[in-house]
Amino acid sequence: MRLLCTGVMAGVLLLLTACTSAPRREATFKPSHSELADEPARAPENAVGTANDVLFRAMALVGTPYRWGGNTPTGGFDCSGLVDYIYRNAANIMLPHSSRGMASIDGLKVKHMDDLVSGDLVFFSIGGDISHVGVYVGKGRFVHAPNSGGTVRLDDIDGPYWRNHFAYGKRLLD
Repeated sequence: MRLLCTGVMAGVLLLLTACTSAPRREATFKPSHSELADEPARAPENAVGTANDVLFRAMALVGTPYRWGGNTPTGGFDCSGLVDYIYRNAANIMLPHSSRGMASIDGLKVKHMDDLVSGDLVFFSIGGDISHVGVYVGKGRFVHAPNSGGTVRLDDIDGPYWRNHFAYGKRLLD
């Protein structure tokens, strides 16, 4: 009888442990292979604190599931929903909910990747039309919600795909 009680208690403890463990998220961190990785981190001169808030908010969302049209951590994000959420909550800046709309707002246009600073929006185009947006975090990396079935992740901006589709950056903080 004692052996049976001990076995039942062990089974209950195993079930409780399984129920309390968090679900595993897809791995979203990869070592950087960016040619910009050795560049010093830079922030906008007049908005270092706000840029840091943007970066912390962006990095905290890595691993959040992608959802087309999504704009919350609990519901998931698409690319523009992610960027709008970050800027609205970290910098009190409301953005349009489309990458094309974001590309058309006022801000300093940054044409070269090596001129980007932390917190800049980064835009990508396919066939000449803006189709994707993310937030540059520095050292050649950006946070974005790339595709259906994936998660918010950190990628090299000068990686094979992104380098070929980079259109420009936009500085909203400064």
